[in-house]
Amino acid sequence: MYIKKKNISLNILDLAKVKPYKKKINEKYMNDSQISHFKKILLTLHKQLISNTKKKYCFNKETINFPDPIDRVVQEEEFTFNLINKDREQKLINKIENTIKKINEKKFGYCEICDTEIGIKRLEVQPTANLCIDCKILSEIKEKTNNKLNI
Repeated sequence: MYIKKKNISLNILDLAKVKPYKKKINEKYMNDSQISHFKKILLTLHKQLISNTKKKYCFNKETINFPDPIDRVVQEEEFTFNLINKDREQKLINKIENTIKKINEKKFGYCEICDTEIGIKRLEVQPTANLCIDCKILSEIKEKTNNKLNI
């Protein structure tokens, strides 16, 4: 039996059906054209996640009680996996909504710590990024150091 799968793109730009942004010479950072570009990406991603959560996570209230312990474990693992995915998707939905608020407040595209430009290429890969690459690296180093101290 042959099952045809949908061609699902993991590239955010493909999902939003936009091409990478081509910056023009002397173009102002986060102008209307760039904002429109990122808003389209974020709204498409938001719409996709909302529709996925509605479809994917219809849990059956009556779980099947498998007599075999291994089957029960597999069922519980699948249930746990689905809950973890749903939680991750909900967190991403919240991040996207917060990013859209930043766009409306004209704060999008700038680092929350040092107020420098995050960069168009970085935002195309991670449109919800709120830190420039330098501050993100420092943040991760601090987090790793704190985790090692707590052990």
